[in-house]
Amino acid sequence: MAEDSDEEKTEDPTPQRLDKAREEGQVARSRELTTFLLLATGIAGLWLTSGWFVQAVLTVGRTGFTFGPGVAHEQARMMSQVVGQLFTIARGIAPLLGVLLVMALVAPNLLGGWMISAKSIKVDVNRLNPVKGLGRVFSSNAAAELGKAIAKSVLIGSVAAGFIYAHLGELIGLAGQDPGTAIMHALRLVIFCCALMVLVFVVVVAIDVPFQIWSHHKKLRMSLKEIKDEHKENEGDPQIKARVREQQQRMARSRMMAAVPEADVVVTNPSHYAVALAYDGEQMGAPRVVAKGADEVAARIRDLAAEHRIPRLAAPPLARALYRHADLNTEIPAALYTAVAEVLAWVYQLDRARRDGAPAPETPRDIDVPPELAVPAGQDSTS
Repeated sequence: MAEDSDEEKTEDPTPQRLDKAREEGQVARSRELTTFLLLATGIAGLWLTSGWFVQAVLTVGRTGFTFGPGVAHEQARMMSQVVGQLFTIARGIAPLLGVLLVMALVAPNLLGGWMISAKSIKVDVNRLNPVKGLGRVFSSNAAAELGKAIAKSVLIGSVAAGFIYAHLGELIGLAGQDPGTAIMHALRLVIFCCALMVLVFVVVVAIDVPFQIWSHHKKLRMSLKEIKDEHKENEGDPQIKARVREQQQRMARSRMMAAVPEADVVVTNPSHYAVALAYDGEQMGAPRVVAKGADEVAARIRDLAAEHRIPRLAAPPLARALYRHADLNTEIPAALYTAVAEVLAWVYQLDRARRDGAPAPETPRDIDVPPELAVPAGQDSTS
């Protein structure tokens, strides 16, 4: 059951899934929004340029029906007049066509944004499969689109029929008006009728745009398994990352252990912690931590110290403070200078006693640690 639930596409698409779909040309689009904007722009443009358009029509009408006998008998002059009339019409409708062209380029990209994808125009042989083509024709999606088209046609057609019926008297009365007035009146009636249809179209757009967004996200839904696989691709396999991290820690520990023989002293807890310190007055401003560890690592540091005859001092408060507050390969905190200086003084005395064959100096006890750096025994923690 768990595997089945992982395969069900119930999760919202991730940003990476949305980006990938966009690269493949899959974005939310609404043809109804594009149609609405083109119609609205066309009506607004026709209203604004109606005077110019009517003037162009009247000019063509006058020149087309008033010409001398010479024009009728000379083909070249007749063709020149026809071309002139075509240019007149073109100048009349050019502004409207220009605005419509701009809107035709902008409108489809208002939902989903601009997109240039080579994958969307890539030839896919599977799309040529007639069986799959018939499946798409008779699919539930095709049926829904057909129902939507029918409903839209009935709704808009009803508005147009109602407008014509309501203004039937005006339409008939156009025959009794002079050409200029009749054309302007008819054009305004057409504009008003189209404006009403566009207003009704707002309802269609208000339904279609949210539906297309929802449908697009539904198609891109992911299963839990797909999300996990994507996470693995982005972040890497957790098991591999764990092995890499373990290997890195092992290498760092190996480098740290190699520095233990160079230490001057190892301060212990006595068995839980071990911190190896080194100090060179000519090269260091203060003693430096060259190795530190707890439990098994601490035991390894103590073994290496014994093997290379590095002095070891059991000073639990100082060991805890060094382990907690001093980072590896860095100088100790200034507040611990006095305590560590007491330890190093003992180390130097011990070294001189070994060289001279003298009795070993007394081992330091109860080394004071500043209260602000003291770590109570009950609060020991690896950090």
